[in-house]
Amino acid sequence: MNLEKVKRTTRMIDVKKLQKMAEILKAISHPLRLEVLELLEEKQPQSVTEILQQIDVEQSLLSHHLVKLKDKGILDSFRDGRNIYYSLAFKEITKIFDCMENCDFL
Repeated sequence: MNLEKVKRTTRMIDVKKLQKMAEILKAISHPLRLEVLELLEEKQPQSVTEILQQIDVEQSLLSHHLVKLKDKGILDSFRDGRNIYYSLAFKEITKIFDCMENCDFL
């Protein structure tokens, strides 16, 4: 879809920026992924094991979501021995929580 033809707003946001914003919002639009971002906002890096100790889900499900976030450029990771550690690729992503806290229509 060519968004240049779709954009009809008065805000001065570049179409490419809108596309990137939509990709990021789509990638984080799951409660578990948002919870991971919150945990990494508090402390990073964290290993998969550390994250699992704070979130009650199966390891395979958490790993699936971590990989999705990493593939979309939202998380960074590195391996240390048998452990994989995750951190936020850009800390500004957590500003989304400020928007959610100030959301009056929900």
